Amino acid sequence: MTEVKSGDVVRIHYTGKLADGTEFDSSAGREPLEFQVGAGQIISGLERQVEGMTVGERETVTIPADEAYGPRDERQVQIVPREAFPQDLNLAVGSRLQANTQDGRQIALTVTDIRDDQVTVDANHPLAGRDLIFDVEVVEIVAAA
Repeated sequence: MTEVKSGDVVRIHYTGKLADGTEFDSSAGREPLEFQVGAGQIISGLERQVEGMTVGERETVTIPADEAYGPRDERQVQIVPREAFPQDLNLAVGSRLQANTQDGRQIALTVTDIRDDQVTVDANHPLAGRDLIFDVEVVEIVAAA
């Protein structure tokens, strides 16, 4: 059988879990995920694990945090004055927000704490610092390199 190699466009089904078994994402009930191997379209550790698999092959792989969403960076946690947010914005712990950096880039933030006069936001990816476990099945090689 043909092995997946860098440059191939592939389709995979997957289920992503944390070490405690909590599922954080899955392609179940959806179309398989399609991406080009080596193009950096998915986390590097999963991309590396898919390379060398064959169509129909299933594997369970553990992706260390450094090859997934990276380590947590506590410098990405900021306390912001409450008045910096629009009054009509319904803030709640766990809310996901978009903000613009000083250089105009958009970043995703998660609200982690709310006080009367301040809001704590975290710009880390929610899965930063976590090793990830994926059940993966290669469904198809759409286009060989």
